[in-house]
Amino acid sequence: MAAAVGSEDEFRCSICLDLFRNPVTTPCGHNFCKTCITVNWDLNYPHECPLCKECFYSRPTLKTNTLVSEMVAKIRSSHKARAGAGDVSCDVCPEPRLKAMKSCLDCEASYCQNHFEAHLTLPRLKTHDLIGPVQNLNERICPIDRRPIKRFCRTDQSYICDVCFVLFHKKHEVVSLKEEWEHRKSSLNDTQTKCQRMVKQRRQTIQRIQCDLELAQTVADRETSRGLTVFSALTLCVQNSLDQFLDRVQEKKKQTQKQAKDLIRQLKQEIRELEKTNSEVDQLQHSEDHFHLLHHCTGLTLPAGLKDWSSVKIKPETCKVSVTQALSELKELMNAEMNKHDLEKVQKFKVDVTLDPATAHPSLALSADLKQVHHTDEMQKLPDSPLRFTDSPGVLGKQSFSKQRFYFELQVRGKSEWDIGVALESVNRNGSVSLHPNSGYWSIALREGSKYYSCTGDCLAPRSAPQKVGVYVDYDKGLVSFYDVDTADLLHSFTKCRFTQKLLLFCCPGSNYEGTNSSPLVLTGAEDLGNPPKKQKL
Repeated sequence: MAAAVGSEDEFRCSICLDLFRNPVTTPCGHNFCKTCITVNWDLNYPHECPLCKECFYSRPTLKTNTLVSEMVAKIRSSHKARAGAGDVSCDVCPEPRLKAMKSCLDCEASYCQNHFEAHLTLPRLKTHDLIGPVQNLNERICPIDRRPIKRFCRTDQSYICDVCFVLFHKKHEVVSLKEEWEHRKSSLNDTQTKCQRMVKQRRQTIQRIQCDLELAQTVADRETSRGLTVFSALTLCVQNSLDQFLDRVQEKKKQTQKQAKDLIRQLKQEIRELEKTNSEVDQLQHSEDHFHLLHHCTGLTLPAGLKDWSSVKIKPETCKVSVTQALSELKELMNAEMNKHDLEKVQKFKVDVTLDPATAHPSLALSADLKQVHHTDEMQKLPDSPLRFTDSPGVLGKQSFSKQRFYFELQVRGKSEWDIGVALESVNRNGSVSLHPNSGYWSIALREGSKYYSCTGDCLAPRSAPQKVGVYVDYDKGLVSFYDVDTADLLHSFTKCRFTQKLLLFCCPGSNYEGTNSSPLVLTGAEDLGNPPKKQKL
């Protein structure tokens, strides 16, 4: 082998150190690749031999060395004939072995082109059963008779030789390997078709999932944009809400991405398994080796555990609920801000109002400054007055208003019953009084400590029990509005009212109920305007 390597080294160019390519000879007798020596001489003058350094002042004419060319061609040919990884090597050749051209089932050996010649010339070898080069020849030899396997017994599902057929399988259903292969080929075709169809379906499912994922990402981006727009108008409270919203969106997005990633990973795994099976089927279909085909196709089936992906779909989860919740919170905040602004506007029209003792029911007690009123359990002896309430425990204001806007406040803290509003100057006060706009009253009321109503029967639902009620009237617009001063919430409004007379404050502190409703109604003066409304927390 050393001699072979040494002889091969003699045919290597001393410039590129590779086997000669188009070898030429210099006048001094040394050989080089034509390209190598040409480039060398193009770069150097005077021209000299790279080996012996002989100089040539005029560039010599180079001639191809035919003998060296032929020897190099043979060396290259021998390289190609050598058995590489995965090739079937000749069992006769010494190392390095050449590729086998044929395998002999009778000899149980594989031969290169040179060693195969004997099977073509010697009469006793011409009858041997030759096949293409294969590995593991022992699998193709009958273990009983050491003869080539040529038949397949369908009864025993086994491979047999001719001798075994005669001795043991005469009454069995026995066919040639080719017949059995043809019989099973259709099944392989079906398997391959199924593999290809299932691979296609899974690729389509991946595309659908990727589209769903893109849609989900688009939805998430759109929702994020909406959130940014919604929450950009407010301060730190709104920013905190926005951060929570973005966290919810991103969490859903991550969940969708994780779900899609897991599904795609499973699909790719099944695709790899199916493609592997498909590749094996494809190799079997293109092989002419019947034994190999039958031996390997028996256990070839679709991979186990394949799922049905036809209905798999990722539904992008929108953040509609999250946005709605955030908008609801924002709406409450904005409404509170707007109500506060509205209340501050109407408070500019606050007037100093006092109670008129001439109109007070005999069961009512007024303070000396005529700013407070409460119910007593005794009827007072008061001068007769046509202006006084006779049956209903009410009282009117002393000041009257028309053609203008006005506002006043009444403290209602600690009370379980009251009526507050405005009334026409000429309302009926004798006997039972009907509190209704048709009777000249526009008011709201508290009953049983927690039930709020308008005088028209509407149920009111303040967020918290009002401690101070503001009353605003725009006479020209026919508007009467009631506010919870502490929260700035609008409790109720009467609109499109027709005022034909001057308006007066009206209030009723309700019955005493043995002291459970003894707290007075208190008119707050203009000096209390400096106290801003308390902001209700959401």
